[in-house]
Amino acid sequence: MNKPHQNAPEPTRERAPLEGVTVLDLGQAYQGPYAGLLLAKAGANVIRIEPLHGDSTRQRAKVRLGALFPYAMLNANKRSITLNLKSPEGCALLVEMVSKADVLIENFAPGVMDRLGVGWDRLRQVNPRLVYGSGTGFGLTGPDRDRLAMDSIVQAYSGVMSVTGFPGGDPLKAGIAVADFMGGVHLYGGIVTALYERHHTGEGRLVEVAMQEAVYPAMASSLGLIQEDPTGVVQTRTGNHHSGLSVSPWSVYKAIDGHIAIVCVKEAHWQQLTIVMGQSELQEDSRFLTNADRCENMDAIDAIIEQWTERHTREHIVNLANRHRFPAAPVRTLAEVQNDRGMHERGMLERMKHPELGETVLPSSPIRIHGTGRPEAIPSPKLGQHLEEVYCGWLGIAKEELDLLVRKGVI
Repeated sequence: MNKPHQNAPEPTRERAPLEGVTVLDLGQAYQGPYAGLLLAKAGANVIRIEPLHGDSTRQRAKVRLGALFPYAMLNANKRSITLNLKSPEGCALLVEMVSKADVLIENFAPGVMDRLGVGWDRLRQVNPRLVYGSGTGFGLTGPDRDRLAMDSIVQAYSGVMSVTGFPGGDPLKAGIAVADFMGGVHLYGGIVTALYERHHTGEGRLVEVAMQEAVYPAMASSLGLIQEDPTGVVQTRTGNHHSGLSVSPWSVYKAIDGHIAIVCVKEAHWQQLTIVMGQSELQEDSRFLTNADRCENMDAIDAIIEQWTERHTREHIVNLANRHRFPAAPVRTLAEVQNDRGMHERGMLERMKHPELGETVLPSSPIRIHGTGRPEAIPSPKLGQHLEEVYCGWLGIAKEELDLLVRKGVI
């Protein structure tokens, strides 16, 4: 019997992987809401619970409209309600919702939910099947538990800043919110792991992710530099070179129209690069015979490569690299990436008319579950857009009671 073609489309099941899972998303800023977004894109019913004034990322739109983009990105495919957790009635409503939910996400400072009377110890009594996902900067326990933890603070304290930048220069924060989003990804993974366990045991679980611990493994190459010098005096900022200074060439080079990254992990990559440059004799140069030799002579090798790249366009170099099979890529602007044909074709990037931002491009989830369709792109909700739908339709509160709670400032 003939085997199906490896590229043949898989049959599509209408049911999304997390369909039927209800999530209460109390996340703030990036970490918690990103975990909630990944759950929503996997089919979960995610109810975004915000304070009466809205999440802090909404407030940034008062500075400029584009600052609303992170909120729009992180809260697509969710329903929005408001809730005043500083009121006893608000906490009582949360407890009632927890009794019907599967997952709760929060990334408040450690102890906040406990002080409000709606922490893990209380909520697991209400719903033993609850998966409680807690995101923090430095953990629910330990001596750094109560440190304030914005992304840049975690980058500083975790060592990320110390390895970012050029040798001899000042430490830099990463250009992306690496701690927030790595924390969110790990929190999503922990929640799904606990849901899998619950399928077998029927019991929920407290899952916690500290951003510092989430980013630490990503410094693997940099950590290798201090293996032989535990004092940490060794220079760990390597600019565009390999973080462990153990692969060469590995850098970013000038081109006629910008910059281009070139990496040669294998000997074949290096050999092909020398051929493309018209300098195959470099393969016999004693300074560059092996990767170890090239690492000893990084400055010399980078100068030779840049003398070649600066005479060509990024596109020309990439075409040669693709043809000769060595890794290279243009350093693209955000505008170029936002119009990336491949990500649009694959559905990772989607153009939409957002009710507040207007025409924009929003990402979907990078997690692909084959055999299911791509989730529909639903714009992020306006603050409290689904009050009646959630409180009356899902929780069962009478419309008159809902109106009273609104007047009292509970929701």
